[in-house]
Amino acid sequence: MNNIKKAIYPGTFDPITVGHLDIVKRACSMFDEITIAVAKSASKTPMFSLEQRIAMVETATKDFPKIKVVGFEGLLVDLSDKLNANIIIRGLRAVSDFEYELQMGYANSSLKKELETIFLMPSLEYGFVSSSVVRSILPFDGKVDHLLHPTVLEMIKEYRK
Repeated sequence: MNNIKKAIYPGTFDPITVGHLDIVKRACSMFDEITIAVAKSASKTPMFSLEQRIAMVETATKDFPKIKVVGFEGLLVDLSDKLNANIIIRGLRAVSDFEYELQMGYANSSLKKELETIFLMPSLEYGFVSSSVVRSILPFDGKVDHLLHPTVLEMIKEYRK
């Protein structure tokens, strides 16, 4: 019997922020293996390509030995089958996040009964941080160094040249 506790942390990570990394750090104390699943999400028209987002996540999480990073397209339940992981990690910052994430959790559960979704709140200092906030500041060359891992910031500077 396999007693390894596996979880999936899905998202677009466009780009990965210090808020995401806070969730990752705390989830590492709960699970033996966490796969960060970077969604292609063409419908959201990401600022960065899937390959760039995967590279940013890999760089930002390189010091977390429990982390694997994959890109994916399609249903999360299919990915959970492929990875043999039945726990989904989602971050919540506000009530509006909860309403959406609750619906998604129920939808996933309706497709695969064994799939559980757990919600983690970021630490208080990261409660306002989101990829959307970062993307809204970047075109104006505003200060985002407090919102991103230093290597991710450097990668973004290179990508935007």
